Amino acid sequence: MAKSKIKPLSDRVLVQPKPAEEKTESGIIIPDSAKEKPQEGTVVAAGPGKVENGNKIDMSVAEGDKVLYGKYSGTEVTLDGEEYLIMRESDILGIVD
Repeated sequence: MAKSKIKPLSDRVLVQPKPAEEKTESGIIIPDSAKEKPQEGTVVAAGPGKVENGNKIDMSVAEGDKVLYGKYSGTEVTLDGEEYLIMRESDILGIVD
């Protein structure tokens, strides 16, 4: 995992999505038009957290965490030929152990 040139602000997180499956378990190759958007990825960078009612709320996720997120969460960005998603921490459904 390369060091990111993007530093998310507030409660935003930069996630590198897991690559989409190329084949089914039985070996059938999936065409690009039929591939599912991945819902799992790795946190590349996380913002400092947010301030709510004068209290700072720290982030629950950290760099390197594998996370699950909603299918249509985040904004897609391309940096140095790599695809990333920038999303709010609240779009993350959970951390995968």
